[in-house]
Amino acid sequence: MAGIRIVDIDIYHPATKVHNDFYIEHFDARGVDIRGLLKALGRDTRYKIDNDDENSLSMAFEAVSNLLEKTGLTGADIDLIAYASQTPEYIFPTNSLMIHRLINGASHTICIDSNANCAGMTAAFEQVSRQMMGNPRIRRALIIGSDYVAPHASPDDPVYFANFGDAAAAVIVERDEHAVGFIDSIYQTDTCVYGNSLFPAEGLAKLGKTGVDAGAFHVKFIPFDDSICVDAASESIRTLLTRNEIEPDEIKAACFSQLSIGNIRAVSDNVGIDDDIAVYIGDEFGYTSTSSPFIALHRAVTSGQIQRGDKVLFWTVGAGWQNVAMVVEY
Repeated sequence: MAGIRIVDIDIYHPATKVHNDFYIEHFDARGVDIRGLLKALGRDTRYKIDNDDENSLSMAFEAVSNLLEKTGLTGADIDLIAYASQTPEYIFPTNSLMIHRLINGASHTICIDSNANCAGMTAAFEQVSRQMMGNPRIRRALIIGSDYVAPHASPDDPVYFANFGDAAAAVIVERDEHAVGFIDSIYQTDTCVYGNSLFPAEGLAKLGKTGVDAGAFHVKFIPFDDSICVDAASESIRTLLTRNEIEPDEIKAACFSQLSIGNIRAVSDNVGIDDDIAVYIGDEFGYTSTSSPFIALHRAVTSGQIQRGDKVLFWTVGAGWQNVAMVVEY
């Protein structure tokens, strides 16, 4: 059976870098001290859109353009485009179709949008890999993750307003008779906090009836302990590695959700992965939600941490919550 291997990856982020001081001053003026929160999450800087011309779709296109230029491929070489976002610029037509037009994709190309919230790009990678394993007519796929959360974050909510950064990642995978590539994945779902993060706050149906008033397109967030999924994630990863006869020390890069450095360390410790193997970019990029594990992968590739043939472990979590983990041979 052919393997589904990563051809290459690239990213895009806006030029403006915003430091913690801006958010500390913002919330100090509201009588809220967020210094402890930012330290616990591991934040320092994040890249932010500061103009009206950029959004999640434009960032996605920039990441894709970077990737196609790097690989020497064109839109006509892509058989499937999968676009993952929890803040898509458009609900219809699909954002993948818009990317298809921008890169002059082929007429046979499959275009799909998906949304598993912050787990979206990881889930899309897993689903696309499995689809390609069953469909030999899909030779290459383009998988994109992009989120622009800022317009939907209440300025009174420290978690959403001060935590997120803006960025996109794009990766191309292809069938290769001589590669291993995608190895296996595992999901675990627990809906114990399914109502703690809601967007739009009152649902789309009410927006259609009452219009968009102030805050209607903000995230409705009820704080909870974000480490709630750590033990379950650790259990899932141990199961994933055991059933594929992979020892923790065979993992050369752990590309985890960048929501919290504490969660990254806790999961790594629980499954026996050294801290220097777990890639952390959340101090520079902030939390980029769906793309964050793949921005970590980009860092692991560009820094030389991983080479061809190395095993990479992914883990992330979507709102509600759902853990997604997978292991890939790069």
